[in-house]
Amino acid sequence: MKPLHRIWLVPLLFLLLLHGVPAWAADNDGEEGTTPPRLGFIDGEVSYWRPGAEAWARARVNLALAEGDALYTGNDANFEVQFGSRSFVRADEHTQLSLLQQEAHRIQFKLTSGRVSFDMRSIAVGDVVEVSTPDAVFVIEHPGYYRVEVNSRDTHFITRRGGEATVITADGRSLSIYPSEDIVVTAGNPVKVATYAAPSPDAWDRWNDARSDRIGDSVSARYLPPGVYGAEELDHYGHWRVVPSYGPVWIPYGVGATWVPYSSGYWVWDPYYEWTWVDDAPWGWAPFHYGRWVFIDGFWAWAPGPVVRYPVYAPALVAFMVRDHDVSVRISVGLPGLWWVALSWGEPVLPWWGLPYRRWQPYWGGWGGPRIVNNIVINQTTVIKTRDIHFHNASLPRAILTVPSDRFGRERVRATVENRYRYTEFAPVSGALPVKPSPASLSGGAPKGVQPPKGIVTRPVVSTRMPRERVPDWQGDAVRLRTREVGESRVVVPPPRRAEEVRTLQRPPFGAEAGPERTPPPQPPRYGDVKKATPPPPATRSQAIPREQTTVRSQTVTREQAVERQEGKPAARSVAPGTAAPPASRPSVPGAQAPRPRTDAAPQRSEARPDRKERPLPGQPASQTYRGRDRDNRDVR
Repeated sequence: MKPLHRIWLVPLLFLLLLHGVPAWAADNDGEEGTTPPRLGFIDGEVSYWRPGAEAWARARVNLALAEGDALYTGNDANFEVQFGSRSFVRADEHTQLSLLQQEAHRIQFKLTSGRVSFDMRSIAVGDVVEVSTPDAVFVIEHPGYYRVEVNSRDTHFITRRGGEATVITADGRSLSIYPSEDIVVTAGNPVKVATYAAPSPDAWDRWNDARSDRIGDSVSARYLPPGVYGAEELDHYGHWRVVPSYGPVWIPYGVGATWVPYSSGYWVWDPYYEWTWVDDAPWGWAPFHYGRWVFIDGFWAWAPGPVVRYPVYAPALVAFMVRDHDVSVRISVGLPGLWWVALSWGEPVLPWWGLPYRRWQPYWGGWGGPRIVNNIVINQTTVIKTRDIHFHNASLPRAILTVPSDRFGRERVRATVENRYRYTEFAPVSGALPVKPSPASLSGGAPKGVQPPKGIVTRPVVSTRMPRERVPDWQGDAVRLRTREVGESRVVVPPPRRAEEVRTLQRPPFGAEAGPERTPPPQPPRYGDVKKATPPPPATRSQAIPREQTTVRSQTVTREQAVERQEGKPAARSVAPGTAAPPASRPSVPGAQAPRPRTDAAPQRSEARPDRKERPLPGQPASQTYRGRDRDNRDVR
């Protein structure tokens, strides 16, 4: 009987591949792709370059960084990149920072010039962050605050908040770095290393602290897994509601009545995830890489679904579709040939990225809610025919979007709503997309950006292993990736040894060359003393701001505002009651140029007419204050 079973096994597998796959086929074992770092904040002129691109392009918020990407800040500019749930790297002006490698538990950056700070409030056990500089590589395995400055001759590495690291020089010597130290690496033969006490925090350090403090008070974090970036952005641009069918949902405000998901942004080609959506809204990270979009009572709402332990990043959660019958439309010159629609509650994504055997197979990776196909809840043994899937949002008005195929991925999306054909005439793509990337797709058609000096880009750095980058090969019908070594890494040194063994460099005698220790900061007031202090005078009626209006304020914290708050000075700009805060930059001074317009602002909803009532939001508020709290406090004697 065994040979007979083998005879029937081949036709059975062929039929499954031809007509459909079980739902469990998408959940087989295999390592998921890592979550790419997110470019979450830009102030000033910031440019980036991706291997294979023709020139440096202007960087935009919510860009997902890939291996080999390089960032550069122009005059009076800075940016923030998030690479962990509570880990950030921020760069000052005239700084060139690159992402060399990213693995499951290791990420490597390259700094050739300028100043950056790695602010890591938490880091998982076993994870490693490496910072390659021209004369040494710094290995970070503990949470803390780390400041790195590289100039033409010296490299400074400062640790704060209990941070510990290891420095390995170009000649293979290593040294443990303890908290509150300033390590100075000077170029030479051999490289010189000196240790000093860390100086007092300055305006740059306080600005970094203020940026990171936002994540500690995020209301949205309670509805999302810890690994989802950008939760703090949702607090300032929308409302959380609870509806019976979907649980907590987030409804953005400041968008037009005709707005639909995935309609304002651009498609960019990623070396691993291929076509990736980059939304224009400052909150446009989590709602477009996790969860699903649902339409409730005339509102588009983002439903993250039940909280899962390990969220899985997706380049976009859309269904690509083509005309099922009229093939001539797809190949006609000047007519759209590709459509997409946001996935609805519980619907699977058909991956166009990743391992070959997973492509275009229904996949629910990272989704913890019910699995729904054609509005029917299915189990994990249900056989799904891919071409018979009908996506729910496609039947809604204005939900299907399209652009001409010769513009897809080559310029910012000015998506048009498909109203010529019925949604029943479309079928999901089950093979290669009918659009090919080009060098312009690596930047999504972004305009040219400021280019750093050539000597900075090609400056060699020290690394624990030879970095590699994947360069796309545009020749032929399919895009292939060629892996090549990064020529700028001139020295490869062995990985650091255990902490108790990393002591090959001798420290100078205590107090030698370091000068006096810094003055300790004053002790903070006791809690009881704060309660006894005279309370500030109550705000007048004209100064009072309703609670609902306070959530509209911009979350941007600039360096100068952090200094002013530290010194007790008023903010540089005031906000009128009932209005959103203007895009905060640096305070204006006589003779200075006009502030640059923010490019990451969400599209604003047109002002409501006085005779028109605001539509009520669906569901109930997600966060309610216990109204009996004051009564309970009065009962306490």
